[in-house]
Amino acid sequence: MTTFRIAPAVADAFPDTLIAVVTAGGLRGREPWPDTAAALDDLEQRLAAGTWAPADEADPRIEAWHTAYRSFGTNPRRIRPSVDALGRRMAKKGALPRINPAVDSYNAVSVHHGLPAGAFDLDHITGAVEIRYADGTEEFTPLGEPDTTENPKPGEIIYADAAGVLTRHWNHRDAHRTRVTEDSTRVAFVLETLGATRDAHLLKTAAEELHGLLMLHAAQTRLYYLSPEEPEVTV
Repeated sequence: MTTFRIAPAVADAFPDTLIAVVTAGGLRGREPWPDTAAALDDLEQRLAAGTWAPADEADPRIEAWHTAYRSFGTNPRRIRPSVDALGRRMAKKGALPRINPAVDSYNAVSVHHGLPAGAFDLDHITGAVEIRYADGTEEFTPLGEPDTTENPKPGEIIYADAAGVLTRHWNHRDAHRTRVTEDSTRVAFVLETLGATRDAHLLKTAAEELHGLLMLHAAQTRLYYLSPEEPEVTV
């Protein structure tokens, strides 16, 4: 079992945070996921038709993350929150990347609802996962760059476990070690908002949508929520 927690200092700084954690066990990443493929196709068709567009930095959902990034010393126009970067890529190219079914599922839900999303292969997690401020001594190996080592700046918000950093700049980029592949069978997915007072219903709708895509291809799925009021869950 793995514990996810929000550190007290982060909870104090961002008191309107709400994070959904969707877990999937017995995940079957090598079979066809037609509902995920259909969700991606639908978004791309709506974008092409001009009936929908990804949230941009003028949207309150994205603006909140830009403000948060600036608060811990990151320029959000140079190092963008994941949902911002994903939406901009889709708006420019007209399509979302196809990585693997599990990743494609959270990308579709993320850009559809304008909420950052990510995932961790639980079989490669060591100890608890904490959302906290970096002290500058931690090490991070970026996704797709297994021979690269970075050190987050002190005060940068990160996801981290006992073995190192899992995401930099809160949700800008994931680590190579815990990446989700077609062969990942135990995965925790996260969806985040910094404006729960306004967007809790949106986050819960997105989490249920992701849960619905995953449960078709997993032996078991569960949905949890993290907040400053309930800062720890064990999945």
